[in-house]
Amino acid sequence: MNSKEIREKFLSYFKANGHEIVESSSLIPKDDPTLLFTNSGMVQFKRSFLGQENRGYTRAATSQKCVRAGGKHNDLDNVGYTQRHHTFFEMLGNFSFGDYFKEEAILWAWELLTRGYGLSESRLYVSVYKDDDEAYRLWEEKIGVPSERIVRLGDKDNFWAMGDTGPCGPCSEILFDQGPSLACGSPDCGPGCECDRYLEIWNLVFTQFDRDPEGKMTPLPKPNIDTGMGLERLSAVIQGVPSNYDTDLFQPVIGSIQELSNKSYGIDPKQDVAFRVISDHARAVAFLIGDGIMPSNEGRGYVLRRIIRRAIRYGQVLGLKDAFLCPVVSRVIEVMGEYYGELVRSKSFIEGIAGNEEKRFADTLHYSMKVLEEEIERVKESGSNIIPGDAAFKLYDTYGLSLDIIGDVARDEQLIVDIEGYEKAMSRQRSMSQESWKGSGEEDIPEGLKGILALDLTKRFSGYEMLSSRAKVSAILSDGREVSSAEEGTHAEVVLDQTPFYGRAGGQVGDTGMLMGEGLRFHVLDTIKLGNNLIIHQGVVESGTISTGTEVEARVDEGRRNSIALNHSATHLLHKALREVLGDHVKQAGSMVSHERLRFDFSHFTQVSQDSLREVERIVNRLIRENFPITVKQMSKEDAMKTGAMAIFEEKYGDVVRLVNIGDGVSMELCGGTHTDRTGDIGLFRIISESAVAANVRRIEAITGEAALNYTQKQDADLRLSASLVKTTPDGVVERIERLLNDYREKEKEVQAMKEMLISSRSKDFLSGARDIGGIRVMASEMDVDSARELREAADRIKDNLRSGVILLGAVKDDSAMLVCVVTKDLVDRFNAGEIIRQLSAIVGGKGGGRPDMAQGGGNKPKELKKAIQAFEDLIRKG
Repeated sequence: MNSKEIREKFLSYFKANGHEIVESSSLIPKDDPTLLFTNSGMVQFKRSFLGQENRGYTRAATSQKCVRAGGKHNDLDNVGYTQRHHTFFEMLGNFSFGDYFKEEAILWAWELLTRGYGLSESRLYVSVYKDDDEAYRLWEEKIGVPSERIVRLGDKDNFWAMGDTGPCGPCSEILFDQGPSLACGSPDCGPGCECDRYLEIWNLVFTQFDRDPEGKMTPLPKPNIDTGMGLERLSAVIQGVPSNYDTDLFQPVIGSIQELSNKSYGIDPKQDVAFRVISDHARAVAFLIGDGIMPSNEGRGYVLRRIIRRAIRYGQVLGLKDAFLCPVVSRVIEVMGEYYGELVRSKSFIEGIAGNEEKRFADTLHYSMKVLEEEIERVKESGSNIIPGDAAFKLYDTYGLSLDIIGDVARDEQLIVDIEGYEKAMSRQRSMSQESWKGSGEEDIPEGLKGILALDLTKRFSGYEMLSSRAKVSAILSDGREVSSAEEGTHAEVVLDQTPFYGRAGGQVGDTGMLMGEGLRFHVLDTIKLGNNLIIHQGVVESGTISTGTEVEARVDEGRRNSIALNHSATHLLHKALREVLGDHVKQAGSMVSHERLRFDFSHFTQVSQDSLREVERIVNRLIRENFPITVKQMSKEDAMKTGAMAIFEEKYGDVVRLVNIGDGVSMELCGGTHTDRTGDIGLFRIISESAVAANVRRIEAITGEAALNYTQKQDADLRLSASLVKTTPDGVVERIERLLNDYREKEKEVQAMKEMLISSRSKDFLSGARDIGGIRVMASEMDVDSARELREAADRIKDNLRSGVILLGAVKDDSAMLVCVVTKDLVDRFNAGEIIRQLSAIVGGKGGGRPDMAQGGGNKPKELKKAIQAFEDLIRKG
């Protein structure tokens, strides 16, 4: 049975047993800001487990994309050195939200493993929590597992908790006996042993208690089931191979590495580690980039960068000198793309980002590895086995070599890294992947709203069809607490049973407007959306009192909403134009759409040229003039994706989606925002800026309609004013300015030549002031110059004439002191210009440094310059 059949059998089995088959959520956890990555199947269901979300079903099954690399759950350092650790893996799981419990979970798990997958009952063992007599009885009496193959384990192995407080419960694991050949040889070897004989296959978590801060556990009124089984590990067992890397999930990828390296897997243990690392990391790279994560120096992007660089480092072990990661990632997409269609849709983008990152790091790695090898030689020659922490930090800080790469190389050389010393030197940087990130970016839910969220109060958003409607007040919050009413002057948050107000989501800002009632005016200043459908109207009571149960007229600010719709439709046209001009690797990576302007972030590797920006702007305006109709259809996500519609990174879609279609397939995107009826309504589109946001992510800011017209008219007025100032016509401004600039440059050259002549002449004069201090010719003087460059040039001229000596020149410019020190080559073994400048710069209130033969500095205390010159002579006397 191949991995595809194993996955399909799992899902079809639970579908037949009444489970909703739910698509894998993104690797970016949308509902849990405490997590760096989605690391288990239950993450997307956390609110359902907590009773804060009603999904419309109580049983679910998934094959969930997971990553454990960075943060609390981090397997990165073990990948390659074991047969079963991975950064990316798939978690098969079935879940119950207050529906079935232990008996059904245990029965179905056993039935699927033994009858569905055909595993031998005699090779299956189970573990239960030490006090869970119910689970023990079910395994022994209902399933018929002999007592000698049931083991009771403690909190560490068989008790699960979401946190220090909250839902928790015992768990039961099903283990597969791989045979005595993999045993550790200990007389105590058995289920729960750390060796590879008894392999954990399936973990069944019985969430049945609520633990309070004192540790007291109260039974939950509706206990839950959360199970997890790694597809890679299960495939290895079913396919009868010794490791996950020998399954059909990895072998095609390892095969591509063999072709690229002309080396074989399974021959050399050291090279086998490299094969495993690269194949695992290529899978993680494909899925992480596919879900919209970009390499960067913080958060999730930092972890991705570490994974890519670790893979590249292990490529060197296999002798892979040319770029290799991109072809391996492409093979991953071929293997996994049939089930995970987002990989195929983003293929060129994923390959582009991975290839660009590899190219950026390859040269750095080649040089930094040489530096590391030299450090290793020094350590070995000294008789030590420890790479000093400060050396490891320098390798990271100066050469970009991460600690995990240094650790991997050290491990291969039977050395260790001084982690404590490294962490002291790198206290700020070392927290990048765990502390600098700010969570998943979703709104934190105020405590007062959590109970309201679970009630599923907002039944309908009517804002696509109308901008005003009658509604009833369902709930009111003030200062984070639920209240029954709010009086005049009170800032409050209001929930309605239905609303035309669009809640801030998908990059589009929330609506503003009024809630009107008898004697009541509630000014809505912003509208936000939490969860799937809780829309909250934030504002102030301008007159009267608003109470729960009150009927109001909800009225959206129509002019503002219409401007937002124009800008939102323009982002779709912009996306289309960027892909046409720059290539299909361009994908939306974020946006902000307001009534004033739009901001569009997209994947691209370099700055967009002015010619390309002009072409993009021309295309968008052509599409506007063609006045295409904009239509919206609701359909299942599956059907929508079959149309070729674009889906946006990090956007969370439900089972039913809105497909926004411009013209006859000009642009098709899944989008929950509001749009205008025809492209012609936009009127005019102007790009006002293009900039970098992060590595491989660019940002365009633009305006439309009347704002674009005002911008164009102002540019025209500025051009005409500039023309009059330089005494020409608007058409001749560029030519006139170029001529003026050329004249200016010529005059500047003449001035510079005169300054150099003056400096040369004065330099010779300064030599007469040179003094002999302890047999050293010393020149120290204050000069009148305009820049540090002129001061350096003067010092060089004096040095050429002085031949041997130490020179210090100072100058005052714009309330600042400047210093330059030069030491002739014959004296650098006695005097260090960099050290001299560091000391003297402190006197004038600043810092400085440089080479032993030349250094410069300064400070913001020009009055202390003479004192610094005096101190210089004292330094020379001390030698």
